[in-house]
Amino acid sequence: MRSYAAHPGYAATELQGHTESFQDRVMALGNRILAQSADGGALPSLYAATAPDVPGGSYIGPDGLGEMRGHPKIAKPAKAALDTSVATRLWDLSEDLTGVTYRFEPVVAG
Repeated sequence: MRSYAAHPGYAATELQGHTESFQDRVMALGNRILAQSADGGALPSLYAATAPDVPGGSYIGPDGLGEMRGHPKIAKPAKAALDTSVATRLWDLSEDLTGVTYRFEPVVAG
């Protein structure tokens, strides 16, 4: 079993432009100039879920400038995302808030 993380880049979806302020116009312009389609934004997740050669633990995102748009590729996560002490605190807090615990078992290759 493997796990992956993926991000859509900047995808023009219905998530932007509902502030009822000037920001809606800025986001609409950004969507036209910088964003990729919502379908394009779905590609990194689809790639992570279906590509047979993606190593476990990979982070998938668009290959274009600033990873805002483009074809899926293995991307480099932000330094903060690799902080194991923060990850441990988040996991512990999630268990406390949900009441659900999970004990990891060692993976035996075979």
